[in-house]
Amino acid sequence: MTEQDVAIAVAQFAPTADPLANLAVMRGLATDAAAKGATLVVFPEYSSSFTPELGAHSVAAAEPLDGQFVAGLSAIAKVLGIHLVAGMLETTGDSLRLSNTLVVLDQHGALVAKYRKLHLYDAFGQKESDWVLAGAVEEPETFAFGGFTVGLQTCYDIRFPEVTRRLVDAGADLVLLPSEWVRGPLKEQHWRTLVTARAIENTVYIAAADQAPPIGAGNSMIVDPMGVELVTIGEATAVAIAWISPARVAEVRAVNPALGLRRFGVHPR
Repeated sequence: MTEQDVAIAVAQFAPTADPLANLAVMRGLATDAAAKGATLVVFPEYSSSFTPELGAHSVAAAEPLDGQFVAGLSAIAKVLGIHLVAGMLETTGDSLRLSNTLVVLDQHGALVAKYRKLHLYDAFGQKESDWVLAGAVEEPETFAFGGFTVGLQTCYDIRFPEVTRRLVDAGADLVLLPSEWVRGPLKEQHWRTLVTARAIENTVYIAAADQAPPIGAGNSMIVDPMGVELVTIGEATAVAIAWISPARVAEVRAVNPALGLRRFGVHPR
């Protein structure tokens, strides 16, 4: 460990439909992670409120960014003096649909970045777009942390390599991936392969926080720019912590300058 190293954590749990109960679990996990040295903790997609199937009840559970859930996260971040990242159900201008949104609270409790899921999970027998509005294609919001530029994406986005590449083009060298990766045949294999591939091909760290079983596949992990799986959680409700460094990114990119050698760009459609 060097002076440049910072500790980050992925926090895995199975959210319920009760935002206050979820915040209580998140407070405990964040406190544990902070006690072990983590100064950034990543929670899963849909951390504010989750049921196995989306519906009108999900839209009713959505909150604005200045609502109770974000205020609760802000209080935890401020007390612990750490960054928190989590997924939530956000209200929209459409009374029939919500936004699948990530929020970032800094160590002072301020909202410093947000991300609305671009690629909705209309696959494997699911249709997230029945109840969720896809995020607008805009310039990626990044934030600074521990010498890193940090980018955000959500779950199904990982199946689209251009999402991560676009974040890297915006300067990201650490990508956070809150997820609700549904269990199923070969799904765990897909998860591990895709997370690792995105780290390797972009020479970045990826911190992927999934929901715990029985619905989520678990296996939250932090992967380094060479594809090394630094830490992994199995099926438990727990936190896993890794020390990461901008120097490692620079070292890997010196050996593997793939970003500089590529001949194609990313263009929205």
